[in-house]
Amino acid sequence: MPVAVITGASSGIGRAAAILFARNRYQLSLTGRNEAALKEVAGECVKAGLPENDVIITSTELTSEEAPKKIIDATLGKFNRIDTLINSAGILRAGAVLDSDISVYDELFDVNVKTIIRLTKTALPHLIKSKGTIVNVSSINGPCPFPNVTYYCMSKAALDQFTKCLALEMAPNGVRVNSVNPGVTVTNLHRRAGQDEATYAAFLEKSKTTHALGRPGDVKEVAEAILFLASEKSSFTTGQLLRVDGGRGIMHPR
Repeated sequence: MPVAVITGASSGIGRAAAILFARNRYQLSLTGRNEAALKEVAGECVKAGLPENDVIITSTELTSEEAPKKIIDATLGKFNRIDTLINSAGILRAGAVLDSDISVYDELFDVNVKTIIRLTKTALPHLIKSKGTIVNVSSINGPCPFPNVTYYCMSKAALDQFTKCLALEMAPNGVRVNSVNPGVTVTNLHRRAGQDEATYAAFLEKSKTTHALGRPGDVKEVAEAILFLASEKSSFTTGQLLRVDGGRGIMHPR
């Protein structure tokens, strides 16, 4: 059975990916900050048909110095290999540049870029051994600009460039590197960024007009794209930014 490391597995897209990978017979190393939520997701993976012995959890703060080694060592200690790394953890912060302290920029780049680079570097020797795959969870905000989330857009653009450059570096080793770039997807991301329930409901309602398909996305739809890019079904695909965005990235006012 292939082994997948999934960050941000305690909620949202990472959680949906964990459950889908469980259904597809991956052994799982799940990580996130919320240990109780991770245990709940691990239970969902078992319900999806994965033997209890085939899923482990590592509760850690990804920005901590010891996190990459802790996650990779736990995975290798249990499964002795890594076949795919899913970098799903990320945060959103909103606000105009004029009103945003540079600390907002620092926080977004620490979590959305630096933690991914550090964990990926730690996993790479083992992915080279298995000729494995990496899937980064980016955003339509990477290729497309939006006001009042400038630093977030910049962090995702940096992640997209990391995906493409690393794909070129790793291609001779047989390691494929891709990303998914979701549009608005129903998760807790925006609530955690400070939106109250009324604001978030209005945001989702507006998404019906800003996405060509007339609705926001579901985490399960993004998870399916992640599985495709992680698996042999995408064996001749690398360095791609797969937009799972309901057409959001091609919408223009007229």
